[in-house]
Amino acid sequence: MWLVITAMKRPITIVVAVIAVALCSILAIGRMQVDIFPSLGAPAIYIVQPYGGMEPSQMESYITYNYEYYSFYLPGLEHVESKSIQGVAMIKLVFHPGTDMAEALGQVVNTTSRARANMPAGTVPPFVLRFDAGSVPVAQLVFSSASRNVAEMQDIAVTRVRPLLATLRGVSAPPPFGASQRSLVVRLDPARMKAYRISPEEAIAAINKATAVLPSGNVRIEDYTRIASTNAVIGGDFNELMDAPVRFDPGPPVYVRDIAVVENGTDIIAGYAHVNGRRTVYIPVTKRADASTLAVIERVKEALPAMKAIVPEDVDIRLEFDQSRYVARAIESLVGEGLVGAFLTGLMVLLFLRDWRSALIAITTIPCALLAAVIWLWASGQTINIMTLGGLALAVGVLVDEATVEIENIHTHMASGLSRASSVLSACSKTAIPRLLSMLAILSVFVPSFFMVGVARQLFVPLSLAVGFAMVSSYFLSSTLVPVLSTWVMRRAHAGDDKRGLFGRFRSLYGAFLGALLRFRWAVIGAYVASAAALLLILWPKLGAEIFPSVDAGQYQIRLRAPAGTRIERTETIALKALDLIKQLVGPENVAITTGLIGAHPSGNPINNVYLFTSGPHEAVLRVALKPTATIRGEAFEERLREELRKALPQVACSFEAGDIISQVMNFGSSTPVEVAVQGPNLAANRSHAEKIRAEMAKIGCLRDLQYAEPLDYPTLDVKIDRERAAQFGLPMASVARSLVAATSSARFIEPNFWRDPASGNSYQIHIEVPQYKIASIDDVAGLPVMPGSGEKLSHPLLGDVATLRYGATMGQIDRYNMQRSVSLTANIHGAPLGDAAVEIRRAIQRAGAPPRGATVDIRGQIPPLEQTLSGLKIGLLLSIAVIFLLLAANFQSFRLAIAVVSTLPAVLCGVMLMLRITGATLNVQSFMGAIMSIGIAVANAILLVTFAELSRREGVPVMEAALEGARGRLRAILMTASAMIAGMTPIALAVGTASEQTAPLGKAVIGGLVFATVATLTVLPAVYTVLQRRANMQSASLYPKDPSSRYYEANT
Repeated sequence: MWLVITAMKRPITIVVAVIAVALCSILAIGRMQVDIFPSLGAPAIYIVQPYGGMEPSQMESYITYNYEYYSFYLPGLEHVESKSIQGVAMIKLVFHPGTDMAEALGQVVNTTSRARANMPAGTVPPFVLRFDAGSVPVAQLVFSSASRNVAEMQDIAVTRVRPLLATLRGVSAPPPFGASQRSLVVRLDPARMKAYRISPEEAIAAINKATAVLPSGNVRIEDYTRIASTNAVIGGDFNELMDAPVRFDPGPPVYVRDIAVVENGTDIIAGYAHVNGRRTVYIPVTKRADASTLAVIERVKEALPAMKAIVPEDVDIRLEFDQSRYVARAIESLVGEGLVGAFLTGLMVLLFLRDWRSALIAITTIPCALLAAVIWLWASGQTINIMTLGGLALAVGVLVDEATVEIENIHTHMASGLSRASSVLSACSKTAIPRLLSMLAILSVFVPSFFMVGVARQLFVPLSLAVGFAMVSSYFLSSTLVPVLSTWVMRRAHAGDDKRGLFGRFRSLYGAFLGALLRFRWAVIGAYVASAAALLLILWPKLGAEIFPSVDAGQYQIRLRAPAGTRIERTETIALKALDLIKQLVGPENVAITTGLIGAHPSGNPINNVYLFTSGPHEAVLRVALKPTATIRGEAFEERLREELRKALPQVACSFEAGDIISQVMNFGSSTPVEVAVQGPNLAANRSHAEKIRAEMAKIGCLRDLQYAEPLDYPTLDVKIDRERAAQFGLPMASVARSLVAATSSARFIEPNFWRDPASGNSYQIHIEVPQYKIASIDDVAGLPVMPGSGEKLSHPLLGDVATLRYGATMGQIDRYNMQRSVSLTANIHGAPLGDAAVEIRRAIQRAGAPPRGATVDIRGQIPPLEQTLSGLKIGLLLSIAVIFLLLAANFQSFRLAIAVVSTLPAVLCGVMLMLRITGATLNVQSFMGAIMSIGIAVANAILLVTFAELSRREGVPVMEAALEGARGRLRAILMTASAMIAGMTPIALAVGTASEQTAPLGKAVIGGLVFATVATLTVLPAVYTVLQRRANMQSASLYPKDPSSRYYEANT
């Protein structure tokens, strides 16, 4: 009441306030981050530990175990996952929501220091990285050159471009993909070492003695303090190392040049990066979780000229796989659909009011309320994303309701003969409380979202806040701006009140129909209950479920797995063949770009495994972007490519992974939507039971790409040293083992040494190796010389003299979950929602039988988040209904009237489910939010009818006539609210824009729910009201003796 009076006393102040809100909202929009999703949390910290050459079982025992053991001292820890492959251990620490991750990160760093005290010598400090669901690659910086090799481009990328990229705000820049670190490489010749009877260990020791990094200090001579420098370290001319002595006695002197060559090269090649089928390097541009995709890409584009200027002219840098375009198009589509919806809403208001001035007043409140909501969203720390924009779009149809209720009431008062200003004051004051109740009823359905947990909360709360802020703003505007504008521009006559008009005739027909219907009210209620129950029971099991609707962005990520241990050269050939098949399938002209990582990441860049994990040289990960002209896309493309790969590469397993930013974020770090893990203390028993589960899962028709996540049988060359024989040669086990280091890995992991490049001022490690191409058979390995001993047989034994060599197999990747070894099965889904697949998978697990003693079977991937989300949504829906019921009971002071109002809710649920079923949509976050919004609007409309009917009944009108009067009197308002909301949601439901498939279920759910709710409100609700209130007395529930409406009223007190 006071808002209306204040507004009419100070109209200019109201107009100025509205203008100020508009200006402030423009400033707020400029400062808000824009992204596809709000922050999803999922707090995790990665520990990545390299130790080059160490086999997976050693990494598990000596590295992973210690980090896991000490991690359980950390507070707030939910669980620990780990992967151990050759040369790298990766431990993922997942924390409970609400954990202070800054504090946790510091504690993790301290814990790793303690754990390293129990690790082998040579263990370097690990990489510790905070990572969550929003930390995803948003582009790739691709390097190309016609004259430089991959090693040169890698060094340029590391030393020149990456420092510029990593210092951009919001950017996380891992090392380049596709090449190993630059090193000074000493390539030993096994034949010459054998001729000179020099072992690799002897050569390594000699080279390390020939160059040593030591401080020199100062000398004070005369008037100067001079730096005393030595040439103990090999300087700019690395060929000086060729003259380093290896042996002087006995026999002739041997120098490095006699047994090796020195090159300015790279560490051992672990893998290659490809762009459009050619070797190159690229840097993934990864945004931090709290950064905006659009802002990150814009900063990278602004810095791109500086990057190009700092590299040689023959090196080109391009920004590829730019996800900001997709994000921008998705946001623009949603904004466009919202504007179209607002326009259609305005047309609906004009159609019902039949007065352009009144319609203009009502429509004016829409942008004003939205702009005010933006300010509140900015102040609460929200971003512009598809959830907040979806909330604003969802509110558009409701925003006009506040204004139209007032405008219609103003016309009613003006028709009674009051002046314009008096009509405005009286009408707006009388509707203030009912409008507030309707707003609270709609807002109450969103209250449970604040009590949800996990993903559901992260997605629902921003949308709920957007709707809430918009509606609260609309209430204030309808109480201030609408009275001012109505007094200024509204005309006295109102065509819509003409009983002889079209709507007047429709209202009369409706009244006659409803009067006849109310005579059979019990039959109406019975038919309603039976049909609603039948529809719910039939439709509910047939609706699929997923976290978020899938979308086809035309970007795909394909993981190829050749037989475990396949050399990277063979894997590269397989990857190129797969690319050819893709081009044949869609046409070369329809492929925008392809990139790929073939093999593993080098041990010098272990952190890259966090961004893209591969278990060894047998894996290749390809990314493909199709042009919009491609005629085959989505699941059809994936299914056809699977078939072609199966024919052309029968020994290769493939798996499709998330390729676009939406899928990557919603996967929550999982490579595939389905993962089933068997974990327990006995690895062999785990594997045996996993094989049973695999056999049962293979029977599920919707599963594709079913395979083990780990290479279970990785080929090995087992070197079994005969301790007694080695002792006869005077050889300790360590000496024999060290002889293998240079031949199979790199000496830099056990004997680090460095070379300084004076041209750049950078230092590089000295890498001593036997070239891999010279170790091509068991005989080559057996012929390696070992350190001469001092035992009975003073000679120069070979490795084959003291060891037996044979082929074997081992686990190529050892996964653990909370320190229990696990074997995992992964799969994709085709032609079925995730929820349906989850049901079938659980049945398959049950058919496989009970797991071995001490073992458990866990379902991971997207299924647990889905079940957690759906559980939260279902509870939220039930709580919304409970909150509304209690609010209504408190307002009406009657449980009967509250029951009457909520009697329309089964119709809402039937409408939502039927619309989703007809359109092929699923139950997901968006459709649930649409259902909840439909419930709120349906309740608001029901409140209007019941309130009007109850007022008539309290005035002595018979209950059936009161129901008729309530329905006829609020017919226009109910139809206008529902029609405006349906019109506003139609563009979103049609999903005509880019990525609009993500929000389409929201519009479909709202439309379906409101159509059924409106029919139920205008037909079933009057019947329910008549039945419930037929014997109700005229007194209120008040116990106050001075209240005239109370049955306890005492007139003389």
